[in-house]
Amino acid sequence: MPIRETNAEPDPRAIALGALGWAVSDGTRADRLLATTGLDPAGLRARAGEAATLAAVLSFIEAHEPDLIACADALGVEPAVLVQARMRLEGE
Repeated sequence: MPIRETNAEPDPRAIALGALGWAVSDGTRADRLLATTGLDPAGLRARAGEAATLAAVLSFIEAHEPDLIACADALGVEPAVLVQARMRLEGE
């Protein structure tokens, strides 16, 4: 479901959770995410609400531009929204 943009800044946690769902919807990409973060599926589930984990998910997506563009498209936002969400989460 696309995250609709309004004049208000989107919630970075909502953006990141949507991005996490997108990332794990593909088995190969999910395996890359787990390998990159060092988490196993149980650890990812346990930490999915933590700002640092959500920022790491967004960083993983940002690192591969085709993923960044595809994820943003799937969420119905501009790629910059994902980048801004990561930056805000890193500041928490």
